[in-house]
Amino acid sequence: MLISIIEIAPVFPAYQRIWQLRNDILRKPLGLILSKEEVLNEADQIHLAAFDGEAFLGCVLLTPLKQEIKLRQMAVSESFRGRGIGRQLLLAAENLARKRGYKRISCHARETAMEFYQANGWAVEGKGFIEVTIPHVAMSKTL
Repeated sequence: MLISIIEIAPVFPAYQRIWQLRNDILRKPLGLILSKEEVLNEADQIHLAAFDGEAFLGCVLLTPLKQEIKLRQMAVSESFRGRGIGRQLLLAAENLARKRGYKRISCHARETAMEFYQANGWAVEGKGFIEVTIPHVAMSKTL
């Protein structure tokens, strides 16, 4: 599947589909809601979105920190899973981070996604922990 991955500003209504996907995939199953106010507080973050033509497939956020960049909130629409879109989003995020001068990328991965990250060269750091009510593990990759 040939997709395009572009940077999107977190401004409504253009950002609506990303906000909704993050809500549906990452928050609602945990009984949480992502508010527009939270999204507006993410204005300094990098928001990447994957498309196949007009079809919105998935998204990921990157939070610039002092010496690394943190990957957050990766989500792929359920109807497009298993087609390599998550991997393409991950590679795009890594490439963008590298181009912007970062040498390290990190994330708090849900335990259910740990193998995905490991298959893409990421390493587990330390013991697991609970975040937003579910098990996570810190992971990173040298760029």
